[in-house]
Amino acid sequence: MSCSSSSASEEDEDFDSYRKGGYHAVRIGDSFAGGRFIAQRKLGWGQFSTVWLAYDTQTSKYVALKIQKSAPEFVQAALHEIEILSAITENDPKNEKCVVQLVDHFKHRGPNGQHLCMVLEFLGDSILHLIRYNRYKGINLNKVREMCRCILTGLDYLHRELRILHTDLKPENILLVSTVNPSKDPIRSKTPPILERPEGSLTGGAAVNVIEKKLKQRARRAVAKIAAERRGGVPEPKPERCLDGIDFRCKIVDLGNACSVDKAVAEEIQTRQYRAPEVILQSGYSFPVDMWSFACTAFELATGEMMFAPKPGPGFSEDEDHLALMMELLGKMPRKIAIGGGRSKDYFDRHGDLKRIRRLKHSSLSRLLIDKFKFPETDAREFAEFLTPILDFDPENRPTAQQCLQHPWLRQTETKTG
Repeated sequence: MSCSSSSASEEDEDFDSYRKGGYHAVRIGDSFAGGRFIAQRKLGWGQFSTVWLAYDTQTSKYVALKIQKSAPEFVQAALHEIEILSAITENDPKNEKCVVQLVDHFKHRGPNGQHLCMVLEFLGDSILHLIRYNRYKGINLNKVREMCRCILTGLDYLHRELRILHTDLKPENILLVSTVNPSKDPIRSKTPPILERPEGSLTGGAAVNVIEKKLKQRARRAVAKIAAERRGGVPEPKPERCLDGIDFRCKIVDLGNACSVDKAVAEEIQTRQYRAPEVILQSGYSFPVDMWSFACTAFELATGEMMFAPKPGPGFSEDEDHLALMMELLGKMPRKIAIGGGRSKDYFDRHGDLKRIRRLKHSSLSRLLIDKFKFPETDAREFAEFLTPILDFDPENRPTAQQCLQHPWLRQTETKTG
């Protein structure tokens, strides 16, 4: 989580991690940086930090306050992220490059140690939240184009101007500029800021709220299950969600795993479903890995489903299934790519065929969009023509973010609506 308006996860952080070296316990109304920032409510959490909506008393604006765990390895990670975010913010004074900006950073001492804190601009929900809100139905292509233009603008800025790789681009690391639900947005809902700790606020309050929330969720699921059983086990189809009034502009966030192109050290990068083939094969990587993740994300926005969701099976690993799924959709991997990585021999024979998954069901991107997702033929063909080059097995053949921004598929709404 970086600076989203609502938690990316249904679960809550591990309360055992509120100890020496772990999370800092925050109460609503707590102040930070000599009273400048006042905690309003929790936005979310990650393995390294919790994120809070805070009110900046100096600028009278809402911000996202990211409080890192205090153990040395988390402090080191925060220093790295601050360095990357500082470069992003300094080189984008007009805040128009579609990447999250750093407002401030400071140290805060608490009972569990000294925590590095980052203050980021307040943004809305992740596009993963948007996909879920839309009930995994797939979003109108004009809206998808709008989001793709923003993501590519951010990637072009990171890649071409700053020489930075994101390495973990995915729907939960891209945030809308405002919330899906206006009542969750402190500006649009005109909620007055909390400027002091509410009376009777105890540290146990957070835990009690979590328990109450989970009990209510469980009760709602039980009621829904009973209602479905009474109807003979057939759940009522849910009505279409109205997406009117949502601002589809978005920004790339969570630069915790980002790195300079000449300091790419980790061999395993990217979240599984958005991982490029060269990362699986360990054949070296650069900017094209982010482009692969972008194409997977664009597909997910348009269809509501992940492009690749590999699973291990009898006699083969998750990696092998992932490579097989890629080849079923995109064709046979060129032999020089298949056998050119540090781990190629684990998966491929010398001819460039998978060792343990022999039967592949070949399709094409446009066919999948038409047959499974019921796209009109023209829409399917044009969208596939946009995505297919970005999903080239040879990273050197993939277009850059700058080149993608010039693609006719992305530019057609500009002429239609502009």
